[in-house]
This record gives sequence, C-alpha cells and structure tokens, in this order.
Amino acid sequence: MTDLLIVGGGIMGLWAAVMADRAGIETMLVERSAIGAGASGGILGALMPHVPDRWNEKKQFQFDALVSLEAEIRKLEAETGLSAGYRRSGRIIPLAKPHLRTIALRHQQEALEHWRSHDRPFFWNFSDISDTPGWPDRAVTENGMVFDTLAARVAPRALLDMLTAVLRGSTHVTILEGTEVVRLDPTDGKAELQGGQKIDFGHCILAAGVQSFPLIDALHPAAPSASGTAVKGQAALLKTDIDPSWPVIYSDGLYLVPHEDGRVAVGSTSEISFADPLACDRQLDDLLERAYGVVPMLRKAEVLQRWAGLRPKAIGREPMVGRHPDFHKLLTLTGGFKVSFGLAHRLAASVIADINGQESIDLPESFRCREHVTLLKTGGVPNRKGPATG
Repeated sequence: MTDLLIVGGGIMGLWAAVMADRAGIETMLVERSAIGAGASGGILGALMPHVPDRWNEKKQFQFDALVSLEAEIRKLEAETGLSAGYRRSGRIIPLAKPHLRTIALRHQQEALEHWRSHDRPFFWNFSDISDTPGWPDRAVTENGMVFDTLAARVAPRALLDMLTAVLRGSTHVTILEGTEVVRLDPTDGKAELQGGQKIDFGHCILAAGVQSFPLIDALHPAAPSASGTAVKGQAALLKTDIDPSWPVIYSDGLYLVPHEDGRVAVGSTSEISFADPLACDRQLDDLLERAYGVVPMLRKAEVLQRWAGLRPKAIGREPMVGRHPDFHKLLTLTGGFKVSFGLAHRLAASVIADINGQESIDLPESFRCREHVTLLKTGGVPNRKGPATG
C-alpha cells in the first residue's frame, strides 16, 4: 500500500514526487523504462513565454511559473550541488515582415503592464540591431527584432538528474524503474504492473506523457474520442563556440538554444503522422538547414546528437491537470506538449496540494482534467464556451 502512486518518471512525474516528498506523502513512482526515457529526456530546453497581449488567466499562470522556476531550481541546486544548466538568457525574435514592427511596439507597451512580478519587471523590447553579431544573421533582421528578458533555458537531462538526486535521498519516495502500469482501477485504488504485481494506492497521479492516454481511455471505453495524441519532435545538438549567455532565438517554429560548453540545441519538428517515433530523418535535416539560414556560422558546427521522441498533446490542447471528475482517487498531470518544463513545478504543486487537502494553486479552467474529460465524452466538441477542441 502506498499513499500516492505516480505513473511516469518524466519532468511531470519527478516534480510531483518532489512536491509529495516536501509534503511528507509516502510515494511510489513507477517508470516503465528509465527516468527521462520519454520526451522529457530531450535536448532543447527552451522556456518561452506567451506574447504579452490579450492577457488572460493562462498567460498569467505561465508567467508566474516561468518567474518562480528560477528560485525552485536555485534551491535544488543548493541542495544537491548539481547544476540544471538554467539561465534567464532572454530571447530574440526576428521580425519577418515590416508591419510586425508596429505590433512589436504595441507588445512592448503591453509587457510593461503585464510582465511584472512584484517589483521585478520583464521586457519585450523592439530593436533594429542585435547585441550579438551573427546571432542571428543581419539578413534575417532587416525588419528589426524583439528581445524579451523573460525567456530562459534549462538543460533538460541535467534538471531530471537533479530532481532524481533529490528523490534518491528521500525517505518518503520510492522509485521503481523498468516496469509498466498496465491496468488501473481508480475506484478501488488498485494498479496492476507488468508481470502481475499489484499496488494499492490512496491516490494516483498519471504523469506518463503519451502513455497516460491509453490508461485514461480505458476508463471511458464508450467515449467517441481519445484523451490525447502523440506529436513527434526532432531536434539536434551542435558543438560550437557560441557564448552560453547569448539569448535563445525563435523564428517561426525554429528554436536555437545556447547551452553551456558551447553547445547549441536546434529544434523542433511537430509531426502528427510518422512511421518511426524514434527515428531522425529528412525533416530534421530540413530544420538544420533553416537554422543555418538564420545563423550561417552554425553550418560548420559538429552535430553531436540527433534526437527524436513523442510529446503528449491532450484533447483540450492544454495540459491535462487535476482530479478526474469520475474517479476521486485519480489525478492527471500530462499533456504539456511543448510547455511542460516551464510549468511542471507549479502544476505538480497544484495536484499535491489537492491531494493534501490544502488550498490549491489556481489553474486555468482549460487546464483542468474535467474540461478534457468533457471533450473526451463529447467527441472533442465542448458543450459550452470553453477550451479549444483537440
């Protein structure tokens, strides 16, 4: 018997286990393969904010998460003596069209209003000239650029290692790798592992990325929709002499992320259809060509690694978080797609507070598990004005 069963050892599951450890909850984390074996074990690590216009609860939640993540990481680095490769380096966005200058200047004013944490402001500044020559190439900034000071980056695997180190030293958390939860009975609080082992639990958090969706769907066999889907991403890691303090570059879906030791991550594709979820192919080659067009000096860089993996996209398009409306003992913490690393600590804190009977962090309505389950039951069509369909 365990008070809390966490299914999945990626960024969501690890943060949930850390928050449970802080709360003193006896926890078992079960990972089907190895910690970080799924999408969380990628190489990109970009932590990107929403544009500061049309402000709403979702953008406010993400802003608060991105600001608070810095202190969370510094706390864990001090505790473990490890580095997560975190740096609030900012972001450059080259403007593709001349008319985007006017929009960028409007966003610059909106950031002054919305991008403030207590007395700490963050900026969305329009500029004609980059402070980092060649990063990006002048040819792609003829219409100017935006530099925002809120964006950051982290080394995904280093952060996973640091969270795991905290849990290895915990007296409340047990990690079980190399076995899969094949069946859940959230009504009676029972889970069956591959090989037939049974686990009784008080609560269960599904944080297994794309593997969460079949377990959720099995609870709703008559539902016309699936609870989520897998989106393939490909990325590459290059060896360069780029200054690791330089900002992330974002250009129409392309990310260039400087990391420590002169490494630059390039990503990522978003593929709905694919033959092999873990194979790198021509789409990554095309992405690298785009990167070379934005920063020509990267063309001579050695490609250290090519990576491919599946990211979880829930039916409601937003993260699927919180207590399941039909099963009180079951909570979900999945579907983060591209935003998981920036939000996972706050999402995890929310579900652990709920389990512990404490006041929970306010979640955007479109994040809540009940909203996704409504879409699941209605075939992806909301029965009221609400989140976008899947």
